[in-house]
Order: sequence, then structure tokens, then C-alpha cells
Amino acid sequence: MKNKEDIKKEFQKQLDNFAETLKEYVSDKNNQWTIKGFIDIFQNIYSISADTKIVSKVLEIHLFPRFLEFAEKNGYELILAEHQNWYPDISFVSKKDSRIKFAVDLKTTYILNDYPDHCNGFTLGSHGAYFIEREKSKNIQFPYNEYLGHYCLGIIYSRTELDKLEETKIYNLSEIENIPSVINNFTFFAIEKWKIASDKSGSGNTANIGSIQKISDILAGNGVFKNLGEEWFDEYWINYGKIHTKDESGKTKKITTLTDFLKYRGKDENLANPRAKKLKLRRDNDEE
Repeated sequence: MKNKEDIKKEFQKQLDNFAETLKEYVSDKNNQWTIKGFIDIFQNIYSISADTKIVSKVLEIHLFPRFLEFAEKNGYELILAEHQNWYPDISFVSKKDSRIKFAVDLKTTYILNDYPDHCNGFTLGSHGAYFIEREKSKNIQFPYNEYLGHYCLGIIYSRTELDKLEETKIYNLSEIENIPSVINNFTFFAIEKWKIASDKSGSGNTANIGSIQKISDILAGNGVFKNLGEEWFDEYWINYGKIHTKDESGKTKKITTLTDFLKYRGKDENLANPRAKKLKLRRDNDEE
């Protein structure tokens, strides 16, 4: 097998080139989503909800033929997760050398209307069992350590502002050109997930890694671990919330920030790349 870093660089280039082709595959000349709704046998078209879970699943189905083409073109076998909650969404395994495996998750999120340079963010996979016990195969297609790299193929989009009647309207097939798209303004990118990781959990009480949210930082891979590298990303999230320290008052607290973790490990806490602050869009009708 060739040098690991060379193989990763080659796969990153392939994935970058692939991501660049996807925008025109899913959107028209006005950057509107070409998927307009669900059709029944009577040729009635039912509008798609802008619900993020629905949009994400339909985009996944829409793009799946292109993933198959990508795998075939670049000499990979495409393996889907056997169960819905398994990681990753797609495993790419080299047909020439099965030791070469890459994990790719398809992640979608929307631009925040009040903070147009920020998106709602992604969850970047679990920091639970398979992330910690990297030679085991619980809830993961192959053991974590068998993957040479872990990637996010991301989609950032805008949500169309529709009223409730438009969201529930039924159209005839002859009206398809007049059906508003529920999402538009697509940006596609491919990047190793540690490069866009935050030091905060991604969702509620589940053990998910969160992402940064400023769009330009996401596209540049400017996550909180930028100055530290993937090893520190791994170390931090393996230990997330498990280390207890005492503050100046003697009160015990869990370490759930990268600066605290670096301080605990005797590392310069300034190496934690700060997350960008949100700046709210000022509208004409905002009060002085």
C-alpha cells in the first residue's frame, strides 16, 4: 500500500472534484432545487416540506446515482451502512486493495436567515462506542481504525420562505414549472470532519460531535482543532465530559471545552482556534 497521506490526498482531490459537479446536478440555472415534490399515479404532485430530515433524505436519494458513478470512476466499491443509525453513510473500499477504506457522511444544513454568514451546523458522527473502541465494529460498518480518513460531503442551502398554503398545495404535472422549490442557493464541499469540528456537542443529549457554523470557516476547514491536528481532535472527543477538575472555589466540573482540556493537559490553551461569533443581520425595520 502506498503512503497513507498520499492516498488521502488523492482521495480528497477526487472528492473535491466530485463535489464541484453536484450543484448543477441538483439545481437549475436559477440555483433552485430541481426536485419539486412527490408524485402519485394520478399525476398529482405534492409539495415537499422544508423539514430538514425530509430535505436531507430526498437529497440523499437524489444524489445516490452520482455516488455510484464516483465509486466506479475511481475504482472503489460503495458500501452503504447496514443499519440506519450506523456510521458512516457510505464506505468507499478500494477494489485493488481492501485495506484502503474511506468513511463519507452526507451532511446537509441551511443558512440562518438572521445570520447569513452562518449555517445551522452539522453533526459529525458519534464520539461514543465506535469512536472510543476503534478496533470494534459496534454501530459502524468497519472498525473506525480501518478507515484511512473520515470525510464530510456537505451541502449548505437556503430555505425558501413559503407560506403554509404553498407548502401543502397539490399541483398537476402540467404545472411543474410553477412549483416553488423549498430550498435553493446550494454550496457543496468535501472535507475531513475533524477540520470543521467544534468542541461542543452537536445535538441535545446524544453523543454527537458538533461542527463550527460560520460558512467561510467551514469551506476553509477552519475548525477549533485547526492549530492542533486530528490527534488532538480524537483525544478531546474520546475524553469529552469524562474528565473532572475543580475550579477556584473547589467545585467539581466536567471538561467540555477545548481550552479547559488543553489547560488540563499542560498545553497552550491559545492553540484552540476560536469559533466565529454570530453577527445578526440588521433589517430596515429593526428598532434603533
